Amino acid sequence: MTPIDAEWLEDFDHALLSLFATNHREAGMDAYLLGCYADLEPREAAIAYGNDYDLARTPLLWPMPGLVLHS
Repeated sequence: MTPIDAEWLEDFDHALLSLFATNHREAGMDAYLLGCYADLEPREAAIAYGNDYDLARTPLLWPMPGLVLHS
């Protein structure tokens, strides 16, 4: 199993939070599952994990088609 680098995990959590409004703990990821994505860059890993597990993207960064957000 690939050891998880603390800096990578922090960056991965930040990417998960910005893309999917969650972190690895809330998503239920264990050491094995983290290891499956640890060979990717943190943002790439977050996107891959979100796609693999059909996580809903946060509407501020990924608005629903037809949704108009006002500032």
